Amino acid sequence: MGLIVVTGAGGGLGRALACEFVARGHEVAGIGRGSEGLEGTAARAGAGFHPVLADVADPVAVRAAFARVDALGGLSVLVNNAAVYPRRDFLAETGESFMQTVAVNLGGTASCTIEALARFTTTGRGRIVNVATFADLAPIPASAGYAVSKGAARILSRALLADLADRFPRIEVIDWMPGMLATRMGIADGLDPAVAARWGVTLALWQGPGLSGTTWEMDREIPPPRSLRRRLVARLTGRHRAPRRLPV
Repeated sequence: MGLIVVTGAGGGLGRALACEFVARGHEVAGIGRGSEGLEGTAARAGAGFHPVLADVADPVAVRAAFARVDALGGLSVLVNNAAVYPRRDFLAETGESFMQTVAVNLGGTASCTIEALARFTTTGRGRIVNVATFADLAPIPASAGYAVSKGAARILSRALLADLADRFPRIEVIDWMPGMLATRMGIADGLDPAVAARWGVTLALWQGPGLSGTTWEMDREIPPPRSLRRRLVARLTGRHRAPRRLPV
């Protein structure tokens, strides 16, 4: 497998993912907007980690970052992990502050995906793992910018499949929700990001069948919603498939 790009690699889940990929013998280009955070990840991950300083909210910076990534090898996996969660009441938002959140959580995912696809479509294969959330389904107070932008990013995953699935069946798009983590964006008593990273890395590297278009929560596949009629037909015709769990 070729090079792996992880965004938001300067801390939290992004750092844990980068370290886990390197521990499994893979070369990782970690994109982050703070040199201090990237240096911390490099110190923990070791020689297989390559820091790339860039703000994913800036499409020009993303384009330059991927040009630097090209010097490290052929890209095989993109993990869109970078996100911000300002925890701001909507009455305290301005148009500018709201769109700053959107620029990172949605715009950054789109910009990095565009750059990855420019490379994947030349080889006809690649994998995009979008770190997602169910925050759009039941937003909590002071989460409007986060919930809206992350929900839109899940729509982006489906839109990518609509554009790519027929022409590039070996370019896969997967949504993964790691759960509530003990990180700056998460909660104090949340899951150790190193544990979640083992699931995320396994999913990113797994060669299981029919992964494109799937959604995962922690280590479990979340089946798409089906009507009662469709569930009954699937069982009667033997086409019912139990949700998978990651082999970790």
